[in-house]
Amino acid sequence: MGKTSTMRQPTPALRPAARPQVLALAAYRFPHGDALSNRLLQLARSATPPGGVTLVVNDWPEDGSRPPAVPDLPPDVRLITLPRRRVGGGRLGRWLHVRVRPLRALNALRRAGIRPGELAGVYLPLGLWNLFTWAALRTVVRCPVTVDVLERHDRAQFPRGWLTPYFVRHRWAFFLAGRLAVRVIAISETLERHFVGRGRPTLVVPPQVDCTGYDDPAPPALDDGLRLVYAGSAGAKDQLAVLLEGIHGLAPDDRARVHLVIAGIDREQAGSLSDLDEADLTDLDEQVTFLGRVPRDRVLAELRRAHFSVLVRPPAGYAQAGFPSKVPESLAAGCPVLLNHTSDLRRYIVDGREGIVLDGSGAEDVRRGLERALLLDDPAWWAMSRAARERAHCFDYRAWRPVVSDFVTGAGRGTGRSASPASSAGVSRRSGG
Repeated sequence: MGKTSTMRQPTPALRPAARPQVLALAAYRFPHGDALSNRLLQLARSATPPGGVTLVVNDWPEDGSRPPAVPDLPPDVRLITLPRRRVGGGRLGRWLHVRVRPLRALNALRRAGIRPGELAGVYLPLGLWNLFTWAALRTVVRCPVTVDVLERHDRAQFPRGWLTPYFVRHRWAFFLAGRLAVRVIAISETLERHFVGRGRPTLVVPPQVDCTGYDDPAPPALDDGLRLVYAGSAGAKDQLAVLLEGIHGLAPDDRARVHLVIAGIDREQAGSLSDLDEADLTDLDEQVTFLGRVPRDRVLAELRRAHFSVLVRPPAGYAQAGFPSKVPESLAAGCPVLLNHTSDLRRYIVDGREGIVLDGSGAEDVRRGLERALLLDDPAWWAMSRAARERAHCFDYRAWRPVVSDFVTGAGRGTGRSASPASSAGVSRRSGG
């Protein structure tokens, strides 16, 4: 049997070493338009390899909200915004426009002088994951593709169940991630168990914050009343009606000392964008203020002035799978939280230390929690505030370097290992595969 002959190929000329580059795909009001945008920004900062850069290719929503100027970004995050294009052809035209988004993103990279085949890693949110995206990235890039999974919706969240197009798209993307994603970033241990069970290397990364971006808290004295804040899009996730029922159940003198600020919806939207109705607001006009949709700076200002942020979720599947980003934001602002334990919150919020933990998700549980909050004096509250800011460092993006970048680029050592990000004991990584 003869030897197989080979031809020697000429040695290519060496090119100067380039900065390692990671690609993130998005379609949000990046970087601070909503919770998804903030997730992408902080994940980009923690995913950037040492000495490298993360390229965020963003397809800004066509809703007229695109800002006139490019936002300020950290030096290791570079934004490439896809150009506006008039989309014709009705629903079919819009559907095709969305489906070819990965091709438009890859074309934008080429125009910027970046070779997709030289990327160190690619990641994108579950909402952008579909068969077309998988095929396009698999064909063009030669690096790991990671899908960031933040939630797993339940059918009961939607009045029409499986007849809701958004829910069907979400579940289809979730199914594909468990079978086609090279790696998965999961926001909770519940999601981690799901994807590890399907053989996907998985990294748990909770919502991240930049702890240096928050001013010191400055609430009024508790003798002047208890100031609460809820900030976000309640939708079918957060139980505002139970919260208001708990306030209504307080003794009249205690109820008069409580004021709740709701940022994210106005009173007219309460019936369509939350579980509230007019009956829930009866006799509470003095206790509840709706701000409507406000910029992030205003949300941070409200957290700075509040004694507690509030969050009540039922022990349902979606609440266990997700992780509310408003909790790390509140902790970083030095605002303790009043909530019930769902998802992985038990690992971060200890009753009486970073906040007040409710016994359950009912109105009576809320009432008893508020009564405890009303008994606090200022020194006790300030001790909680300091503990909250200390706990927030578990969520700071710096604590997750280089764990996230190693995972996204495939530089991590093997699978089935666990590790803790720097300065965040108790926050662990698990990979399966």
